[in-house]
Amino acid sequence: MTTTSTLLSRRYRMDRNFHSRPFQKQLGLQEQTWKGSGLRAKMENQNPVVAGGGMTMPKIKLYHDNFQNFKRYGIPKAQLVIADIPYNLGVNAYASNPMWYIDGDNKNGESKNAAQPFFHTDVDFRIAEYMHFCNRLLKKEPKQKGQAPAMIVFCAFDQDQMVIDYAKRYGFMHHYPIFFCKNYSAQVLKANMKIVGATEHALVLYRDKLPKFRNGCQFDDAGKPVRGTGKMVFDWFSWECDSSKEYPKIHPTQKPVGVLKRLIEVFTDPGDVVIDPVAGSASTLRAAYEIGRSAYGFEVDKNFYALAQGKMISPLFENPEFEQLVL
Repeated sequence: MTTTSTLLSRRYRMDRNFHSRPFQKQLGLQEQTWKGSGLRAKMENQNPVVAGGGMTMPKIKLYHDNFQNFKRYGIPKAQLVIADIPYNLGVNAYASNPMWYIDGDNKNGESKNAAQPFFHTDVDFRIAEYMHFCNRLLKKEPKQKGQAPAMIVFCAFDQDQMVIDYAKRYGFMHHYPIFFCKNYSAQVLKANMKIVGATEHALVLYRDKLPKFRNGCQFDDAGKPVRGTGKMVFDWFSWECDSSKEYPKIHPTQKPVGVLKRLIEVFTDPGDVVIDPVAGSASTLRAAYEIGRSAYGFEVDKNFYALAQGKMISPLFENPEFEQLVL
């Protein structure tokens, strides 16, 4: 039996979703642990995985630029675009949040965050240009079923209709919502006044055919689902915060790597391309790369770019341990 060996980053071994039995069965992989202290990730940020029957080299790259300038970089077409677009909160970004006050206590007076936006680049975001970008950078609609691309947009609930309307202008005619449930709320200052928000919200948008969907389902030679191999995926996900020992906190609205991994696993295969046009902390890029997807992102803020590059991406290539998987 012919075998193909690949070296996968240390994060594969640590990621519980990857090592769940359904996911391993879905990939058809047998696991063998192997450590190589002399190995280093390539300087061009590449990491080998198996995809499509051969060896590919997933990449991770964050550009200090606006996504509108994508033509400069020759980025490949994506299977999935994920973005946390500005919520247009303006000077109310920290409203109901203790960070409005010094040390979180109103007795100490207002902090530097009072009446400030999360980031000053919000005013430069143009949703029409974002949708144009997605239309250009997502793969074209395939002929076969189950391979269509998608985009996921994290947004405020009251932004839904705006996002849906603009998406339709650029050919994304269909959508459905997904929700993320937290066990905490940032609206501490409203705790004794009203029901506080403890959810995140996103839209899955696509053109015509339903997007690629991976729930562990296997198919027989006739193309019919094998009973008992797929699991139902609900429209809500548990919002579990990352461990500070594993991932740095860089951005005010940073999404957990674990949550992003789950989304990426559902809508892509290993070897696919994932893009985040407004990358912020680059947690989307980190999540995608750690489960074998190529990841590209843009960040215009020089401070966030430097932090993301230095703390979120660079550690991937510092003394990595590898694991060998054999088909």
